Amino acid sequence: MYIKGLLDKRPSSSIMTITPDQTIQDAASILSENRIGVLVVSSGDNKLDGILSERDIVRELGRRGALVLQESVSTIMTANVQTCVPKDTAESVLKTMTDGRFRHIPVMGDDGIVAMVSIGDLVKMRLDEIESENKSMLEMLHS
Repeated sequence: MYIKGLLDKRPSSSIMTITPDQTIQDAASILSENRIGVLVVSSGDNKLDGILSERDIVRELGRRGALVLQESVSTIMTANVQTCVPKDTAESVLKTMTDGRFRHIPVMGDDGIVAMVSIGDLVKMRLDEIESENKSMLEMLHS
């Protein structure tokens, strides 16, 4: 299956963003309030400047302490972001994420970022595919 198929099956959701100059404390608050694991860092116009995950924040808190919360998002965000496009296969994106050891990947369209996909989304999609294949095989065996 393709990323487009995944996006077509799930309800559309807004992409949570933060600007590069906002504080890491602001980011932590947004993540907590929305019960999400990642923010797109964007200076506007659907531009992808980077991403900031809860893991990034925890890592820097552990390294530098609570003072890091007053720094700008741009100081710890991931600027070199792996992305995918709707025509990519779910399997290739899952491999990229597994190999890179990250849990979220932006989906890019002609006009910028169109969605954020999590590794959980991809695992669920793959499990659904396996279940459907198993059901089809059982039906063939019982026919």
